[in-house]
Amino acid sequence: MSFRVVTFNMQNGQPWSENDPFPSVLDVDAVATFLKGLNADIICLQEVERGHDGGMQVEPPPHYMCLKKLLTGYDSVFSYPLKNDTELPFGLGLAVFSRTRLTDFHKIDLPAAQLEFVFEGKKRRTSSRLLLEVCTILEGRRLKILNTHLQAFFMIGDSSDAHPEQRSIIESRLRAAGGEPLILAGDMNCAPNESLVGQFEKAGFRTAQNEEITWRRMPFVTDHLFFNTALRLVSRRVEKTDVSDHHAVVADFEFL
Repeated sequence: MSFRVVTFNMQNGQPWSENDPFPSVLDVDAVATFLKGLNADIICLQEVERGHDGGMQVEPPPHYMCLKKLLTGYDSVFSYPLKNDTELPFGLGLAVFSRTRLTDFHKIDLPAAQLEFVFEGKKRRTSSRLLLEVCTILEGRRLKILNTHLQAFFMIGDSSDAHPEQRSIIESRLRAAGGEPLILAGDMNCAPNESLVGQFEKAGFRTAQNEEITWRRMPFVTDHLFFNTALRLVSRRVEKTDVSDHHAVVADFEFL
């Protein structure tokens, strides 16, 4: 019997428009409707909330609370990353939703690279990122779920190959699984010439798909579902949508 996993960068509920690449009107309800239509057992979300100049993080997180209300029948966890007082006004925060109970919730900070850049005339520092770890029981089997959103170094004229610290922490967590069924979901923010996919493959994790573009703003495959040899990939697809500037990756798995 298979189970379905989705990874989706929801761009803080900001819909995609060719004519208005950064619309001011957010629509989290549309995100929830889209997600419900995917009929997933596990949903991993990135950029759930909106970042603010000065690093303000709204509590309780409004988009997450809205999704909790609308996605009935799911258990869930959420976390913001560490605050950055030079934060960009884009999405941040991770969530995992599961039809089965979530346990053993941990969050691991992924330190920011020591880089500065200019955005909208202001000097900024790169932000710390986050890795969420959580477990659930499916069909009597324990499954570990990791969810992350890495720094987009290519957006500031650099590369994650030159700043591998965040990737290396994740690799260490993958290797620590010791053969336990594990899925790593997230927006890896990897450019086509970067070696992230190969790095995780060497750790024993294959991506569900690496051919179809998942991000509208550049022709990149940034969103991935990695899995190890304790799982079999039954099917996978990229589900296109206008509720975000990303598409969702949907995959069905079986335990081996």
